[in-house]
Amino acid sequence: MASSSCSHWWHAPIYITISIVLAIVAITTSSHSNPKSQTLFSSSSNTTNQLLTNASLSLRNSGFTFMATLFQISPELFLSSSSSSQSLPTTTTTTLFAIHDKALMNISVLLPSYLMKQLLHYHTSPSKLSLNHLLNQTQGTCLPTLLHAKNLSITKINTNQRFIEINGVLISQPDLFIQEEGFLTIHGVNAPFFSINAMETVQQHEQDWGEFIRSPVCGTETRNKIQWNQLLRMLSSKGYVSFAIGLRSVLDRILNEYSDLDSVTIFAPMDFTYIASSSSPMLERIVRFHIMPQGLSYNELVSMPLKTSLRTLSDGNGLEITEKGILGISINGVKITAPDVLSTKELVVHGISQPFTVATFS
Repeated sequence: MASSSCSHWWHAPIYITISIVLAIVAITTSSHSNPKSQTLFSSSSNTTNQLLTNASLSLRNSGFTFMATLFQISPELFLSSSSSSQSLPTTTTTTLFAIHDKALMNISVLLPSYLMKQLLHYHTSPSKLSLNHLLNQTQGTCLPTLLHAKNLSITKINTNQRFIEINGVLISQPDLFIQEEGFLTIHGVNAPFFSINAMETVQQHEQDWGEFIRSPVCGTETRNKIQWNQLLRMLSSKGYVSFAIGLRSVLDRILNEYSDLDSVTIFAPMDFTYIASSSSPMLERIVRFHIMPQGLSYNELVSMPLKTSLRTLSDGNGLEITEKGILGISINGVKITAPDVLSTKELVVHGISQPFTVATFS
């Protein structure tokens, strides 16, 4: 049995090659609308072409076969330049966060190939960002990407140990390729800068990848104290995946209106799938109905009288404590099945048996 398994060791490169071909086909198809992009590198200097070859070789030697092949075949995917240019400007600066083959194998199963270009653009910044450059930034600094209106964020930085996390993902191989006096820097990461759960939703609903990427709050001072990225990861890890996806997709609009939130209580249903597939305006109103603009632990809820009204982020639609007893407490007739799943000064999450019914929404 072992020998049979070992005899197929060569399958892995084939699977990777298939994924590459699918991605290139989709990307090439999408670029037909701009014929200049196809000649962008055809007249580039020998020095530039040699640079791209060296970068591709460095990627391949470090286990980034997928990215190495794409980088050599279609470098215009990663290198920003004017659409009117006929050759690659030497002043262009690009930083690529290359995803390791192991992670890309999983992504290629979940993410439609026609969206691969958007994924790659979200991992490419039109800035010069060597490890030293990144270490000189402050935690919370946002980094631009080639994906329109979507940023990355430095979520953890340690200058002593010289490591950086972006969107919660460690840069595992910093300065994998670097041209100090040139335009190109490449870092290696072992995971994408976005969750696998969101990729599954993109695949199921055939929606645009960018809709499921929530740009982090920029600057050293966040708009509020609540760690939303941490919350979304926690919800997914605890099994509230569909609710996390629904919350993520409308969170920007909620924060634009409630930019000064100091604390919240979230009632998270385990099964939110059919609601998460609703139209965006309806989904936003339903998600708001599950969020209170104050933190209330389970004990605090239990201490409140029956019929107490609870304000939510859905204007004109509040909740009510409808049942209290030995078996627990119900809000709007829905049992709290997992009290205090998360409980901090700013953030409290209670698991509930099902979504609240919003009968007033039609």
